[in-house]
Amino acid sequence: MVDRDDAAAHRLLHALANRRSFALKDITSDPVDRGAIAQLLEAANWAPSHGKTEPWRFVVYSGAARQGLSDAFGAAFRTLNTAQPVGSAGELAQSQRVWQAPVWIALGMQPSQKMPEWEDLIAFGSAVQNMHLMASALGLASKWTSGAVVLHPSVATAVGFAPDTKLYGFFYVGHPAIAWPAGQRRPVAAKVRWVDDHADV
Repeated sequence: MVDRDDAAAHRLLHALANRRSFALKDITSDPVDRGAIAQLLEAANWAPSHGKTEPWRFVVYSGAARQGLSDAFGAAFRTLNTAQPVGSAGELAQSQRVWQAPVWIALGMQPSQKMPEWEDLIAFGSAVQNMHLMASALGLASKWTSGAVVLHPSVATAVGFAPDTKLYGFFYVGHPAIAWPAGQRRPVAAKVRWVDDHADV
């Protein structure tokens, strides 16, 4: 049993409320310490998963190794846009985006065959959320990004995922180039209905 810790609960709520997603233009190109990325991955590894399937799979790219992603994104764009000439502005935009963030993490989900796939998918999403929370807690700018190019089967092959592992995008990480954005949510009361003995709720 874990003892109640109000201070820890307050810090947790603060961390949840301060998680933010950053556009690539709002991230610097400065390298990120490998130890910090290891903390993100460790946080992801503590996500809940029904049946202890732990279906998340990650591949981390940084430094010059991002060239492989650059090539894969460019090739996927060409496959999806055959009417565009080789070296088009769209292709260049896709191939160059990897250099805008110092770390890119491929996000894969390997179905366990033990639990319904939707349960593994929820566990996988929880792992990425844990990663995002840790990034924000460390003051790192990050975002889960997807799209037709990023999710193309040829990109999944390029990152080396097993055939049964589904690519669900990339999580890029860097240092913020802007002030930490403020967040906003609609009141939780508008999304909740209580069913209990309190007539005034």
